[in-house]
Amino acid sequence: MTTPPKPVYRRLLEKGLLEQRAEVAIKHLQDCDVCPIQCGVDRTVGELGVCKTGLLAQISSYGPHHGEERPLSGWQGSGTIFFSRCNLRCVYCQNADISQQGFGREVDGEELAGIMLKLQAMGCHNINLVSPSHVIPQILQAVVLAAQQGLHLPLVYNTGGYDSLEMLQLLDGVIDIYMPDMKYSDGAIARKYSGVKDYPQVNQAALLEMQRQVGDLQLDQNGIAIRGLLVRHLVLPSDLAGSQATLQFLAEQVSRQVYLNIMAQYHPAYRADEFHQLNRRITSQEYHHVVQLAQEIGLDRLDKPWRSH
Repeated sequence: MTTPPKPVYRRLLEKGLLEQRAEVAIKHLQDCDVCPIQCGVDRTVGELGVCKTGLLAQISSYGPHHGEERPLSGWQGSGTIFFSRCNLRCVYCQNADISQQGFGREVDGEELAGIMLKLQAMGCHNINLVSPSHVIPQILQAVVLAAQQGLHLPLVYNTGGYDSLEMLQLLDGVIDIYMPDMKYSDGAIARKYSGVKDYPQVNQAALLEMQRQVGDLQLDQNGIAIRGLLVRHLVLPSDLAGSQATLQFLAEQVSRQVYLNIMAQYHPAYRADEFHQLNRRITSQEYHHVVQLAQEIGLDRLDKPWRSH
């Protein structure tokens, strides 16, 4: 059997650089610019910004996840850690109890590291950090502790795609697999439905940095992801996501070999009933139109869903 490649963060650990990254990241909490919102609060003394997260990260749950993309879930599951709160405020969020209402509990670095090691012991293929954009310093602290105790699984950065370039650069050589959303190609729509400014510009810059760091998604001999970029695009009703522009950006500026999951599971949730255009499921025709667009543009590396739409 071929020995799997060593996750990139172990190289930084061996060089004594991983702990330095964590120390630099923690300093960003004092005048918080961990995400592009740049609230400027001092989270180290309990001040709260948009994400309502202080010095300690909050988690809602963790465990093997068998419903992620096939290269992540495999047959033993993706070791997901769901972080509470979010730097986006999507009015249609399907996990609003976690992202908006703060369901979960605080954990320190030692406990978070222990969870990573527990997921590894359970046989998961990777450690999947869900909604990590606002807790990168805390994650880095935990990765240091877990790596010192033998963590050797690939790290998946599973993000809504509104990420700081400076923080992503601190993650260079730490994250093995980036899995960002590309939610919108229109900034006004992003502001209306997710409450942030300049989403397309921030999101596209983040995608280019992620691609620079890890390249196209690489799979092992069993079809399990070991390194690279995996992009998610949720189809919204009435093409509110601006799918064609997003697909063209991926093909023309990222890579025609990008691994792409065109997601069909939109349904009205949270506050979607307050917005006429969001208050319905997407149609089969809307979903298949986006898939056809991707294929026409030359994006053929599409995730195969567990169930058809």
